[in-house]
Amino acid sequence: MKNSSFSALGIQPEILKAVNDMGFEAPTSIQEKCIPEILAGKDLVGQAQTGTGKTAAFGIPALQMANKGSKSPSVLILTPTRELAIQVTGELIKLAKHVNGVFTVPVYGGQPISRQLKALKKGAQIVVGTPGRVIDHLKRGTLKLGALEMVVLDEADEMLNMGFREDLEQILSYSKGKSQTIMFSATVPKAIKNIMNKWMDHPEMIKVEGKAQTAEGVEQYVMEVRDSMRVEAISRVIDMTGANLTLVFSNTKRRCDSLVQEFQARGFAADALHGDMRQNVRDKVMNKFRNGKIELLVATDVAARGLDVDDIDIVFNYDVPQDPEFYVHRIGRTARAGKSGMAITFSTGRKRKSIRFIEKIIGTKLMPLPMPSSKEVQLSKMESHLDEIVDVLQKGGLREYIDQLEPLAEGDFSPIEIAAALMKMKFEK
Repeated sequence: MKNSSFSALGIQPEILKAVNDMGFEAPTSIQEKCIPEILAGKDLVGQAQTGTGKTAAFGIPALQMANKGSKSPSVLILTPTRELAIQVTGELIKLAKHVNGVFTVPVYGGQPISRQLKALKKGAQIVVGTPGRVIDHLKRGTLKLGALEMVVLDEADEMLNMGFREDLEQILSYSKGKSQTIMFSATVPKAIKNIMNKWMDHPEMIKVEGKAQTAEGVEQYVMEVRDSMRVEAISRVIDMTGANLTLVFSNTKRRCDSLVQEFQARGFAADALHGDMRQNVRDKVMNKFRNGKIELLVATDVAARGLDVDDIDIVFNYDVPQDPEFYVHRIGRTARAGKSGMAITFSTGRKRKSIRFIEKIIGTKLMPLPMPSSKEVQLSKMESHLDEIVDVLQKGGLREYIDQLEPLAEGDFSPIEIAAALMKMKFEK
């Protein structure tokens, strides 16, 4: 796994501070490759799927290069859908938390145009929008691209699939002079190449590619569970499997800390491992986990690099990793030293694309696994206790207990009813 950091990419301190606030420790492959190239002013085509961190790959340079204080936009970001426009805007606002003089305004259909007119009139350095609504503003004269220095086409292949080819050409023609043009696309068909040839100047081609080999002996599952139920799902799986050591991965440091509190509240011996912790503290946590004093560890990708434990039973990806390489390294923490292991990745409908991308890179399909019901957990516990009962029966030494229970068996209750009552008492403690 690469050992790069955001600070090595030429990002200004104000944005680095926001990246740290958001809890991210290391750039994904697409971020590491794209950010320096875009900051250098080059046209660029990034071939990357949703869920690889591509928004920050163009968003960080866009913020850094935006013409601060200017009322006219110097950056225009086009997205195929209003949902993506909202998502990109939200990310840029977080990244701009400590940056003065850069405001991002979203423009898309389905929202009152009066609100957008008001925001554009106040002045915006970055505009994020869908092609249709952007053209609407251009025709009204409420959006002027005379000062434009950068255009980003996000999910360009999707925009073409949705019939926005002419709209894109029209928008690009409004820019006076040559703007730096950035394009992100999951695929690069002929129509994309035509746009590249017409509107881009010797673009850098950057692709997240290659096959990543996952460890043998790992059963890989995907579990569709909403965020609010994931701690419950992890608890149930641990109860059902009887796992002794569990590793939970999160994409951010902040999430690590909040998850640890939730697991501790449920009675788990849990702790966190992330980059905000001093090295000596991290070493102590790792040793406790290795020795079984901690049964559940919540970690970020960077902090877990030095983790060398052979007996991890299950790895959970609380968040879908932003980089297939991270996925490979995460699940490689189980099934070590010739043992078998289990890896469960949580997902929701919005993250299915990211899961498919990981599957493509690793060459393996993740098996769907439903969240265990509370009834299934109870039955599983009972089954494990039946094995214990057989073991005790075989060992013998039961005379004093038989003497205690015999009067009951000679009365109104059968031996099986007495055994069932004892088991019920155990489970309803």
